[in-house]
Amino acid sequence: MSVPLVAVPPAVAARLAELGGRPVNLYRALANQPEMLAAWVEFAWSVRQKPRTGRRLRELMIVHGAALMGCGYELAHHRAMAGRNGVSEAELAALPVWRDAAHFSPPERAALAFMEAMVEGTVPDSVNEELARHFDAAERVELTLTAGLYCMVPRVLDALRVPLETDGTGSPEG
Repeated sequence: MSVPLVAVPPAVAARLAELGGRPVNLYRALANQPEMLAAWVEFAWSVRQKPRTGRRLRELMIVHGAALMGCGYELAHHRAMAGRNGVSEAELAALPVWRDAAHFSPPERAALAFMEAMVEGTVPDSVNEELARHFDAAERVELTLTAGLYCMVPRVLDALRVPLETDGTGSPEG
């Protein structure tokens, strides 16, 4: 059973606007517990906006993870964000076969393998070692938090039965 979609409290709505976002259905579902919503917004937006790793790379990871987890809501939002951050339609189409596609650089391949391992629930040493060949410790923390958050988001969306927005406005951020 879905939770009701309720109004986002004014303070959180103002913070979202300040961050460049809007109260999408995920936030409206989480607004049933305003303190958790406020914490979610701060964490999620920090993961999105503060890392040193490129947004393009992280969007590739997010879209790939959403596809692996069968999360249409996340795919709808993040395919658009990926496009706005330099990911081509050809690259998006190649994600299911990234190992055989020529579209991705060695660091992107390492990050995609890492995202797959995070979705599966266990990161083998070989995947961690390849990630470490391309990213320093701080960047690996960023990629781990990105992967972890976007493994959690589909689970939350599914558990709360959050519907995709029907107004065609797309993404939670500008």
